[in-house]
Amino acid sequence: MQSQDVAPRHAAGPAGRIVDVEQAEAALVEHYPRLVRLAYLVLPPGRGRGRRVLTAHALAQRALPRGRSAAPVIPAQSTGHDGDPGYAYVRLQVVRTALEAGLPLRHGAWPRRAQLPPLFPQVWGLRLFPRSGGADELALEQRLAGLPGPARAAYVLRGLEKLPDGDVRKVLTEAGVEDVDAALSEADTVPAARYALLDSPEFDACSLQARPTDLMRRRRHTRAALAAAAALAVCGALVALPGDGWGPDGAAAPSYARNPAAEAALDPGRLVKVSPVAWKTSARLDFSVWPARGRLTGDTALLRRALAVWARPGETVRVSATPETPFGGPAGPPQLLYAGEVDGARVVILHDGLRIARYAEPKEGTTGAALDFARVDGATRAESGALVLGRADGNVRYLTAPWITGAGERDLSKPGAGVMDLALTDGITAPLASPATRTGTCTTWNVLQLTDATGSQVLTDLGELVPARLTTGKPSSVGRATGAEALSTWAPFACSLADVRGQGVRTVNAWPYARQSLPDGSGSASWVCTRAETWRGDGSRVLAQFRTPGGLFGAAVAKAGDVPACGPRDPHVLAGVLWKSEGGTWYLLAAGDRKTVSVRASGGVSGSAQGNLLAVRTERGAKASLKGTLADGRPVNGLG
Repeated sequence: MQSQDVAPRHAAGPAGRIVDVEQAEAALVEHYPRLVRLAYLVLPPGRGRGRRVLTAHALAQRALPRGRSAAPVIPAQSTGHDGDPGYAYVRLQVVRTALEAGLPLRHGAWPRRAQLPPLFPQVWGLRLFPRSGGADELALEQRLAGLPGPARAAYVLRGLEKLPDGDVRKVLTEAGVEDVDAALSEADTVPAARYALLDSPEFDACSLQARPTDLMRRRRHTRAALAAAAALAVCGALVALPGDGWGPDGAAAPSYARNPAAEAALDPGRLVKVSPVAWKTSARLDFSVWPARGRLTGDTALLRRALAVWARPGETVRVSATPETPFGGPAGPPQLLYAGEVDGARVVILHDGLRIARYAEPKEGTTGAALDFARVDGATRAESGALVLGRADGNVRYLTAPWITGAGERDLSKPGAGVMDLALTDGITAPLASPATRTGTCTTWNVLQLTDATGSQVLTDLGELVPARLTTGKPSSVGRATGAEALSTWAPFACSLADVRGQGVRTVNAWPYARQSLPDGSGSASWVCTRAETWRGDGSRVLAQFRTPGGLFGAAVAKAGDVPACGPRDPHVLAGVLWKSEGGTWYLLAAGDRKTVSVRASGGVSGSAQGNLLAVRTERGAKASLKGTLADGRPVNGLG
């Protein structure tokens, strides 16, 4: 590779040394796995393990300077590259771009390159992700996920790079962090005793597992892309036809003119307003029988703005939607569910049979309006009990269904704490603390408990318009998460709900599928599988979780997406974890559901057992593959 003779980005001075591209490239090639691990740990965990892997590689590969650049003189500590300015430079670029990748996209501003999905590297048809670690590693990842990006970077620079705080300050300052003191202080909330875990295989983005993507969906998308390409070619030929036939606009009418259906959909006078008593005689109970509520249901100007923004959102409107929810305007006049003032904003909620649309604007003016969508097709009575009306100051208000007779707030992580009553005024709850917007370490998880003539349901805010319903039990016969046993099942795993925020989740079920006596005689551990189902059908999320006796919280030891395991189509699960006894001995523990008649471990750990439980003595960091056999002879693979 030839070095270009161009001016450096920064003038060399007492704070830095000149680094040319060859020197930086040598450092990048030599320490590439470490730089990728650094990027993987600093990147926000919420984007998914597969995308984090590709982004980490992309950021490391883009760390080379374009010419000669000034590198800060920050020696690496005890890592075999002390005083190498080339390594200091590429490390700084990796930290800087990883922090940029975690910044939220701003409306009206061009995204930075690091905020966009990586174009390269790509592996078509495969999902790549690191191997799952033990309970300690997964607990550390959850703690790091609760830190802001700069604090996460500070912790990783301390633990992985072995930098003293003075050098960490210099790296973070060079990387553009404004409040370095706050980053260091927040990094202190994660124990330094866990630094050694940063070198574990859980965070090695260069030693990967490969799984295929959804083959059927990929085949459908390929066929759809071919059909779209053919249609585009035909349309292009037709547009080029001479004469007065199909011209630039073809058969389309001007914007909503001379189109009765489009005009009706945007006419506030034609909004569907259901009778307040329609639900009492309806054959079904869902959002279609909600009456129109709120003091502004007669404000024609507000309703007209809401409908117009739904059809044609302007550049200043903040638009959000749950995954795979269409943005387009309604096909006909939608149903009005609410129009009123909530926490300093005018809010309109509409329903078109497929989606809930929430329009909000400030009380003074319309600058800063927001439009949010969520899918609700096929909603049942239990799933149409409430909608998010507004969020403010860390709290959330709900609009409840007309058949709801009572509402309460409870801490899901403390089953014995009881329910605190929430006032209901015209179907609107008093504000309650929302876990959806909370940052930092999770110690509590507040949920909404609704009561109607059939009993109670527990719902949780996951950052969307429709709260997710919580259930417990076997996948074939789930029940409500309201009884004492159900609440005790959920309590240690409540904070794991943060893993499915913003995914369009419809329901989350917790299934305690096994109990296992620990090999050192210290008690019995519990295994729980949580499965999140979405409104769109795909995108399910499955976590196998493990809790030792006396532990306040459980730990996710295996994760998988878009798999039937732990669900009604395949009500079976098998997972394992590396566990260290109080005496310091490491074991591979594994558990399947009760239909599992044998379990076998291979790879870095060898062992087998009859029944659904396995305990094999091993060493820290060992890697193993799990396979089991069901009572009917079918095989079952380890989750993740």
